[in-house]
Amino acid sequence: MLAKRSILARLLAVVMAGCVLMTPTGPAAARAANDPQPYVKYYVVAAQYQGQPESLTAIARRFLGSGERSAEIYHLNTGRVQPDGSRLTDPGSLKAGWQLVLPWDAAGEGVKYGQLPTGKRPTPSARPSGGADPTPRAVSPSPTPSPTRTGGSPRPGATGPKCTATTGSSSRSDWAQLRMAADSAWTLTRGNGVKVAVVDTGVDASVQQLSGRVAVGADVTVGNGRGDTDCLGSGTAMAGIIAGDSSVDGSPVGIAPDATILPVRVVRGSGAARAADAANAIEVAVSAGASVVAVGSHVDLGDPAVASSVATALDHDVLLVAGAPTKAVTPPSPAGRSGGGALLFTGGVGAGDQLAEQYVEGGVEVVAPGVDVASLGVGGGKAVSNTGTEFAVAFVAGQAALIRAAQPDLTAAQVKERIRSTADAIGTAPDARYGSGMINPAASVSVAVDDRNQVASQQQGNNGAALAVILGVALLCGVGVVFGLRLRRRRFAG
Repeated sequence: MLAKRSILARLLAVVMAGCVLMTPTGPAAARAANDPQPYVKYYVVAAQYQGQPESLTAIARRFLGSGERSAEIYHLNTGRVQPDGSRLTDPGSLKAGWQLVLPWDAAGEGVKYGQLPTGKRPTPSARPSGGADPTPRAVSPSPTPSPTRTGGSPRPGATGPKCTATTGSSSRSDWAQLRMAADSAWTLTRGNGVKVAVVDTGVDASVQQLSGRVAVGADVTVGNGRGDTDCLGSGTAMAGIIAGDSSVDGSPVGIAPDATILPVRVVRGSGAARAADAANAIEVAVSAGASVVAVGSHVDLGDPAVASSVATALDHDVLLVAGAPTKAVTPPSPAGRSGGGALLFTGGVGAGDQLAEQYVEGGVEVVAPGVDVASLGVGGGKAVSNTGTEFAVAFVAGQAALIRAAQPDLTAAQVKERIRSTADAIGTAPDARYGSGMINPAASVSVAVDDRNQVASQQQGNNGAALAVILGVALLCGVGVVFGLRLRRRRFAG
């Protein structure tokens, strides 16, 4: 009997020791949370450098040899909490004292190597009491830059009177292009062979960054005119975001620089668009072979004539990208039974995720840069800054061109689904204000949606396995306790 009790006692000791070893304790968890930071190369932002404000482009040029590598620095640091408690959201706005992690090959005076100095660890801003909404709140959008007046584009190959164009501010920020990081997708696709229609004010084909990739198009306001001139500038800016190339040093590059632009002018010289012209413009874009249609802000999808044309377009394998509604509207449905097309509602945001407009709640499917966005101006292609939902539409249209070039077998509906499923969530996706989140051009062409789902399933499976292990340990501990109590009762009974 004593030998039996001795065996049970030893078994109990082994079981309890296993429970102690396998159960995480407070100090152990604290040690895991406070693992040493990795050694990295980093730079502490100064108030200015050689008399000029610090910028990511200048830092990349100084330490990496090329300003184009500023995107790498941006992606290494975006979202990180800086010593002052703020975060990097605008590549053109850096604060003295910020610690920027640099790529491994950075070199030069000021580059440090080691663990990031911690000091007093910054904490996120406290939420107000009373159950605040955990999702990011939209703030008032930046004011629209005051327009500047410049000479418009003459008709290519012909003489004609110049028109007065309204473009954005000459001040610019490249935050949108850096955040999109479309160049990460260009090893796979640059949009070659895809025709993107821009239904807006026309496109200035004389701009060098669009040279050779702007079709004659159409001017539906006069019946038989060309669309490859632009008096107002927003169509040219949209085209630059979609397909501008790097032929001019320092100018913003489009998402799909090898795509072809089909300009369809729907706006008259007064700056207004008639519903009949807008309806006709969409039909012209589809009949001309565009597989992606970027609809400018001058087109009202709530108008019955326009909605009818959109419904007809949805019978074709065409993706229409339009601005998210700012008033209640019933989304058009395919007129026929084929329903091969798709309509994607897009919202514009700024560097801090503030909305460009007050959209109908639940009406946004994805968001893209639409506040202080750099693009091309008419009459020479000088970079200008613009604000408006139509520029977010252009970013999404450029992404669609990349996908259609990389995966030509996908239908328009599948392209739309790929754009939504690879977007980076803002808040809890789908969010009432941001939809599926910020578009991610590189992910949409480099990662198969099925593979993403498979990874998610594997992660869920791993989580399930971990839960099973924990339950097994708990069961083992319970069995040990029962044995211990029985053994104790027997000792007292004996």
